Amino acid sequence: MAYTAIDKSTDYFNTKLYTGDGGTGVAVTTGTFQPDFTWIKSRSTGEPNVLVDSVRGATKILRSNDVTAEVTDSNQVTSFTSTGVTLGSNTAVNQNTKNYVAWNWKAGTSFTNDASATGIGSIDSNGSVSTTSGFSIVKWTGTSATGTIAHGLGVVPRMIIVKSLANTTTWMVQHASIGNAKEIYLNNNSGEGSSTAWNSTTPTSTVFSVTGGAGDGVNASGDYIAYCFSDVQGFLKINSYVGNGNDDGTFIYTGFKPAFVLYKSISGDDWFMSDNKRLGYNPDNNYLRPSLDASEGDPPDRINLFSNGFKMTTSDGGANGSGTTYIYMAFAEEPLVTSNGVPTTAR
Repeated sequence: MAYTAIDKSTDYFNTKLYTGDGGTGVAVTTGTFQPDFTWIKSRSTGEPNVLVDSVRGATKILRSNDVTAEVTDSNQVTSFTSTGVTLGSNTAVNQNTKNYVAWNWKAGTSFTNDASATGIGSIDSNGSVSTTSGFSIVKWTGTSATGTIAHGLGVVPRMIIVKSLANTTTWMVQHASIGNAKEIYLNNNSGEGSSTAWNSTTPTSTVFSVTGGAGDGVNASGDYIAYCFSDVQGFLKINSYVGNGNDDGTFIYTGFKPAFVLYKSISGDDWFMSDNKRLGYNPDNNYLRPSLDASEGDPPDRINLFSNGFKMTTSDGGANGSGTTYIYMAFAEEPLVTSNGVPTTAR
């Protein structure tokens, strides 16, 4: 049985569905916490993925489906509140009668690291972190040279997503299952690529490595943002699986009932995101794609979410190709067993 320090997953991650009304000042209650990272996508129409965080500020927009630099827009997400976000009338987040999903993560503890003063890393950084839930947001100014950056997690991160805020460059992803000499990209369907971006160095419990020799991707000029994630028993799992190529597909054990799964073939295909709210029951777990502005996909049967993991129920190469390796990150709806020994219910 998998025990956990997080009995109520929605204290740290929550999925909120809402319908736009086209107005301004609209409050969307995303949970019982102030989110530090909110990712919004229209389910109904071809609108961009909108990513905001509390470190950069609510009006500072990134889009996972393209390589554009950060833009300031006071008509998308206008503010974070103690229980969610406030929206403007931009169609990417609030078109009248259209359906949306907002995924929300709490970090909660601000930090600033003066590398020369603390002796942690070589590049100054600031951000927000939750060591309990294994999530941190880290911002730094690029040095165009190899260096190390404090992430605040206290354990080794297993997935790091980096974007230049100033440059038109790809979203760079480091994932433990593909190693420290490779990268994969959030904004496209390419497979893994060999890379010097991470200086061929595995992150430690205090820092991750970047190199200025990888173009603008992780440490050239201008500011950068990183979203860092580490495994947390009963709440967050970052790993890989190998597809079997048939509709009775691979089962992936997570040790909890998944609320959200992000996965991708390392050989090349789109990223896919499914959660426990759209539509909220097996086999109808619709998907969205970080690398596209497309509306919600409605497969006949692609992924089933269970009390202790998820199972692919398709032979499609994007999820379960024979012999193909897939990387994933999954967050819990409930732990398989709470800290008090109470087991979860079946989905």
